[in-house]
Amino acid sequence: MAELREAQWRTVRKVPNTGLAVTIDIGDANDIHPRNKQEVGRRLGLVARRLVYGEKDLIASGPEFDEMMIEKSSIRLYFKHVGGGLTVPAGAGKVTGFAIAGADKQFVWADAVIDGTSIVVSSPAVAEPKFVRYGWASNPVVNLFNKEGLPAISVPHR
Repeated sequence: MAELREAQWRTVRKVPNTGLAVTIDIGDANDIHPRNKQEVGRRLGLVARRLVYGEKDLIASGPEFDEMMIEKSSIRLYFKHVGGGLTVPAGAGKVTGFAIAGADKQFVWADAVIDGTSIVVSSPAVAEPKFVRYGWASNPVVNLFNKEGLPAISVPHR
């Protein structure tokens, strides 16, 4: 599933007039059809309003990885489509779903902290991180959203 989500993301980046509505938070790993179809429709409607009807100021996507900076023993990630800011659902506690690796590309689960409109990812097991992933699993436990309630897009940095 991680490879499928990556292929969808890459397609939207390359093919004109296409959009992506992320539903990773409302799906069911055992059933491809989410039960909350109203929310799926709302998210698809947001994409259409921005793409087709030209509502350029509308936040129609969750946070999308834009760039990263390596800061000694951590990686700072910057996102597009942050809207009102980055957040996790009430009661969730910390950000989940991030993994990092050093030059050996041996990924380990990492600590992630929201810092303004960026995320700082680190792990004591990786002294010099070079790569980061978010939601890179078949059924990942992820919880990063923008304040508009749209989930972050899970994409690796290899």
